[in-house]
Parts: sequence; C-alpha cells; structure tokens
Amino acid sequence: MAAATPIGCGRGAAVSCIGAGVRIVTCTSVYHPRVTAPVLELRAIAKRYEGNPVLKGVSLTAAAGEIHALVGENGAGKSTLMNILFGMPVIRETGGYEGEILLDGKPARFDSPQQAMAAGLGMVHQEFMLLPGFAVAENIKLNREPTRRGLLSRVAGRKLETLDRARMGADTRAALDRVGLSIDEWALVAGLPVGHLQFVEIAREVDRSRARVVIFDEPTAVLTESEAREMLRVMRDLARGGLAILFITHRLDEIFEVASRITVLRDGEVVATLDPARTSAVHVAELMVGRPAKVAAAHVVQTHGADAPAPVLSVRDLAVAMPGERVDGVTLELRRGEILGIGGLAGQGKTGIANGIMGLYPATGSVAVEGRPLPLGDPRAAIRAGLAFVSEDRRGVGLLLDESIELNMVLTALEVQGRFLRKFPISGLRLANRKAVRAHAQAMIRRLDVRCTGPAQQVRRLSGGNQQKVCLARAMTQEPRILLVSEPTRGIDVGAKARVLEVLTELHLAGVSLIITSSELVELRSICDRIAIVHAGRIAAVLPPDAPDAAFGLAMAGEQDLAS
Repeated sequence: MAAATPIGCGRGAAVSCIGAGVRIVTCTSVYHPRVTAPVLELRAIAKRYEGNPVLKGVSLTAAAGEIHALVGENGAGKSTLMNILFGMPVIRETGGYEGEILLDGKPARFDSPQQAMAAGLGMVHQEFMLLPGFAVAENIKLNREPTRRGLLSRVAGRKLETLDRARMGADTRAALDRVGLSIDEWALVAGLPVGHLQFVEIAREVDRSRARVVIFDEPTAVLTESEAREMLRVMRDLARGGLAILFITHRLDEIFEVASRITVLRDGEVVATLDPARTSAVHVAELMVGRPAKVAAAHVVQTHGADAPAPVLSVRDLAVAMPGERVDGVTLELRRGEILGIGGLAGQGKTGIANGIMGLYPATGSVAVEGRPLPLGDPRAAIRAGLAFVSEDRRGVGLLLDESIELNMVLTALEVQGRFLRKFPISGLRLANRKAVRAHAQAMIRRLDVRCTGPAQQVRRLSGGNQQKVCLARAMTQEPRILLVSEPTRGIDVGAKARVLEVLTELHLAGVSLIITSSELVELRSICDRIAIVHAGRIAAVLPPDAPDAAFGLAMAGEQDLAS
C-alpha cells in the first residue's frame, strides 16, 4: 500500500469566485501517495467515430493509492476513454481503437465490461446501474452470488446449488460499513434516497475482491453538499487502502481537495498533467476551455421600492406534492425583466416550485401570469401562457434520448404551439416542415455551441453538457416570456457552464423574465437580481445577491427572522 504524504502549496490560500461558480483554490492538503509503479497505463489511445477523431493519442497512468483526476469539457473525450478502458461494446461496434492498455505492466484488451471487471476494474457511474426491484445485497452481489452445495447439486451439478444468503448479507454488510452506509443490507433499492444509491454503487465495487482500479464518473453530481463531503472521504479511504482511483468530475474544488494529480483533456488530447499543489482552479479551467476564464456578466435591474416593475408571474400559497421536494405554501412574485433565483438545501422543496407551476406534479394554491389565472396540473396551458421549463432531470424529463437533436429542439413548439408545420386545409393532417426544422436546429447548434456531428445525431450520444444545451434550445424554441430553469449547470463542465449562463443572460437582455433554481449559490449570486431561499417547503428569506454569506446560511437553516 502506498504511504500517504501531505503536501502544501507554499503559496498561501485563496478562495474566490469566477464565472460559472468556480472556486479558486491555490492551497490544500491532499492525499498524495509516494511514487510507485503504475497499476494502470494508457498509452497513445486514439479513437475515431465515422472518420472524426475523438481521442488523439491520450496517455495517462494511475498508481496504487492514488486519486488521479481527469477533467475536461463535455465532448473532450473523457467518456470515450472510459468506454475503451471498460470494454464497452460501442467501441468494438464502431471499429475499435488504437493504442495500448497495460495492467501491472502487462498488455490488456477488453471486449466487454465483464472482462474488465474480472481483470480488476470497477466503475461508479453518474447514472445509477442498480435494479430497483432488488435488495441492496442482491444488487451488490449481482452475477457474483455465493452459493451452497446441497444433495441435488451433488448429483445434478452446480446449476442446482442454492444462494448462500448468509454470506451475501455478511459480504454486503462489510462493504456498506467500509463506505460508511448504515442501511439494512436487505432493504429494497427502490425508494432509497439518491445519496444512498450512489454509496450502494461504490459498495458494489468495493465488494469485488479483485478490484485494483476504480473509476468514479461524476460521483457527486446528484449528491447534497454533506453527502458529497462524505463521498470524498470514502474515496480517500479507498485510496489509502491501495486502490488506484480515476476521478472524473466538473467540480474543481473537489479535485483540489482529494486529487494527487490532475490530467486535463481538451478536444481529445492531453493538454497537461498537473500537481494540484502547484496550480489553481482558474488555470485548470483555462486549460479545459482553451481561453482565459471570465466572469459571466449579468444585467441587473433595480427591483426594490416603489419603482419596482409589475409582477409578470404571481404565486400564492403554492403547495406541490413532489416526492423528496414537497412545497408547503410558497408565495412569491417574478417581476418583469427580472432574474429571480431559488436556492436552498436538497430536499427542502426548491425544485418543487417550478415543477408545480408547470403542472408536472399535483399542486394547490394559485398561479397568475400577468394577472390571468393559470390552471394547475396542465403543462400545455402553462406553455400556451408563455412559460417554458428546463427540468433538473434532463434525461428523465427533458429529452427523448433515442431521437435526434433537431426533433428534441422543436417537439414542444410543434405539438403545443403548432409551429414548424406545413400548411394544409385540415389542421390535424399537417406534416412537419423538415426543411424549417433542420434550419432552426442548425441555427441553435451554432448559437449554443452544441458539440455534435449534426442535427440528426441521436441525443443519447451527446455529452451531458451538450444534452443540457439541447434542453435549453427546446425551451428557447418556444419563444417564452417567462423561462423557468432548474439546476441549469448540474453535472456539466466549466466551459458549458459559462455558455449556459451567458445564454440565460442573453435571454434576459432580450426581455425574458427568468426563475433559476440551483444548488450552486455562487452561480445564483453571480446572475440573479434577488434570491429566494427555501426551507421546509416555504420561503425562508428573499435576499439580494450581495447579502452577507451568514444571511444565506441562516436562511438555509430556517432562521428566517435572523436572515431577513
């Protein structure tokens, strides 16, 4: 096992904010193993899709006891590199790859994830790979179930052996304890909180006795702040136990907290491998995007006092039955020409507000658009009233993953607003104007800088940041007067974050009023005119973006009187 040596930067400590909510960190004490022979080596890995180079000779190593961070914009090649390493079928089906993979100095080439796992590789995915109808133990031991011999199996062979449930439970308990999760090993996965699901995924990889290298792919993207801190602690403990960890994340502050090395990918190439003690988050962000990092400028209007603009959206005593994000009597106003932020801790109801206004969950109370009542529980009525919504769940709600970029961009406008249709006497028989759809999609791809092969590309094949841009394009296509955006930058890289925030600012300047719901308070403070903090399903305080940090902290804790 590699020994741990704390390192310091010798440059002082600095934490501040840049565009897209990046924290600048120049000093940290990270887990830094002494140099050992690499467990994993990737040498000159290259890959093309339909003639387009996606990876261009990528090389990196990972040693036992090391947390090696891999960062880059969405579309930089990180996912393709991990697909190659883990033997995903899509690589073989699209012509394979060039280059060499070595494990413990010996060449390895995997044609399936099963081969990769048998060789000692594991992966914790951003999207959960768990079976909801199975127990925790059944998920952790899936395809590796211990069995017992009985009378029938001694005669008929191993197929008639029975599950050794006692050993399954004991192994699972040990794995859960190792990652600090105290849930019952026989609890059903269905209904567990999101944070618990992520730790179950890690426990599954920990339980693999041959695991040597574990890939963590955006493991904290769906976690609360406290869960994310616990996740980083587990990663450090696993590294101290001798695992080599490849850590993929867009949260640069996490990298500086745990990584011993940082490799930056851009456009399919390694542009730098850095010691976190000798660099900063700003420098890493600049390497990722290939240009200096800059603060996204927001156009701020005066929204207080007697001269405040009239409300364009009024919400009174709104209650929303959204599981995990229940709203219990929210009253607020969105003023014309305003960007209103909604923040708060996970599970307190902040994401339920927009979902209730848009009719996606049962709701009571009243909502009015420019003084006209909006019926609750009717998404089409909300769209026709001039509202558009970008959901926090882009894969589950926001997109048709198996359809094209162009169809995803125009579908709502086509179905609800009757746009992009050819003229025909019988309205029910009108067909889509494919030429107009294609032209619009191409314009949106250019405007939002969607990294893709073209409008016909399947959305599933896009990176997370580019999928988010398609969601935003769909909302923009509706030409709304009011835009509600939930978690606009969750799980996307620094460059994509900056572009998304720039586009939201551009829409604001063009006259669209916005409600932005986000877990990233730094982002809300950089772009919003006012910020409503939600606690226990209600508005705890409405604060200006320059209010003291303590006021936001007190509001999130439910201390309304002290925060206001």
